[in-house]
Amino acid sequence: MQREKFKSRLGFILLSAGCAIGIGNVWRFPYIVGKYGGGAFVLFYIFFLLIMGIPVMTMEFSVGRASQKSAACSFHVLEKPGQKWHFHSYLAIVGNYLLMMFYTTIAGWMLYYFYGMLTGKFVGADSQQVTTMFSEMTSSPLIMIGWMIFVVILGFGICSMGLQKGVEKITKVMMISLLFIMLILAVHSIFLKGGQEGLSFYLLPDFKRMVDIGIGETIVNAMNQAFFTLSLGIGSMAIFGSYQDKSHSLLGEAVNIAVLDTFVAFVAGLIIFPACFAFQVNPDSGPRLIFITLPNIFNEMVGGRIWGSLFFLFMSFAALSTVIAVFENIMSFGMDLWGWSRKKGAIINVIIVILGSIPCILGFNLWAGFHPLGAGSNVLDLEDFLVSNLFLPFGSFIYTLFCVSRYGWGWDNYIEEVNAGKGLKVSCKKAVKIYLKYVLPFILIIILLQGLIDKFF
Repeated sequence: MQREKFKSRLGFILLSAGCAIGIGNVWRFPYIVGKYGGGAFVLFYIFFLLIMGIPVMTMEFSVGRASQKSAACSFHVLEKPGQKWHFHSYLAIVGNYLLMMFYTTIAGWMLYYFYGMLTGKFVGADSQQVTTMFSEMTSSPLIMIGWMIFVVILGFGICSMGLQKGVEKITKVMMISLLFIMLILAVHSIFLKGGQEGLSFYLLPDFKRMVDIGIGETIVNAMNQAFFTLSLGIGSMAIFGSYQDKSHSLLGEAVNIAVLDTFVAFVAGLIIFPACFAFQVNPDSGPRLIFITLPNIFNEMVGGRIWGSLFFLFMSFAALSTVIAVFENIMSFGMDLWGWSRKKGAIINVIIVILGSIPCILGFNLWAGFHPLGAGSNVLDLEDFLVSNLFLPFGSFIYTLFCVSRYGWGWDNYIEEVNAGKGLKVSCKKAVKIYLKYVLPFILIIILLQGLIDKFF
């Protein structure tokens, strides 16, 4: 059966960017930029994005495009006889399912809050009532399971319609709408009375703040953010390479996607910081920022119900773009391994992902006494830790070795694939080869070890 292809280059870029752009861009990036010195941190972040994130992305794309397969089969196609690189396929498959076992729950939260804002549920609520609403949602298995099931059926339903007519077409609309809504929200926040102080905190380089916290810690956090923002290592990007033709070089496409991902994260800060400073609210990081801090701010704004609805619509699109992209990868496993049709793959995976997502939900209520990573942790924290701190860095390490080592696919094959087509190409090949072969794997091991040290020591 002939491999499906994207209808347009824009579809490839937006869908790949949609996979990278997620809720982490919004609830983590702005906060750590402000915490670690504003514009100074951004410079470190961009530097590490260039030397780590983009190279690994080109490797995933190259493996996907050269093999014309998903992560389930790509290593089988490209490895030499007798090699065992394909063992990583099993980790990639598990990693994608594990990611969706908690991400579908969070996507459900976004839709629930969008519905609540749109219907006026938050109108007139004081700060204590807003806090209580989040607790009521997480303490109710039925509410969360209902919204999670809606997300799963919606996502796989779109994937079952086909690459061009379903995934590409709908993601294009969603991503363009996301960018448009973000710009409206950013302009509104920037012109709030008192918002300029938030812009200064966010954008102006503050080297004193960086030194106070620690330059080493700042660099490590910039490195981690640049790496994790693109969700590399489990083949979530490789699938889109397999749908892409050779008309454009993969380095140029990786740069476009990284720029779009960074733009969304950056603009999220333009929305959040002016609003927080205008209403004298601490810009927390994580779920509290999205589900408690910001709803309180919207309640104080003129037209807050409209602005809150737009914000959670944008957040829903950000979450759903990742869900649809990873669901497409999950669907492709069965299609590549056993020749399933899209409809069959969708039906089977709806059941698998719904059942697999239930433990995450129960971790907030019925299983609230289970603390897998110590006091205060839950099932979501465990699943997030496994994906973010183990599967992604280790998988990226494997992709790197596979592409540059003579014991894998090899440098010559990788560089030929990444440079095929018009656009930005890898130059200074000798120096780049030395860097990718010896330096980048070392950095990835540091990230892997750093994640384990931070969690357990």
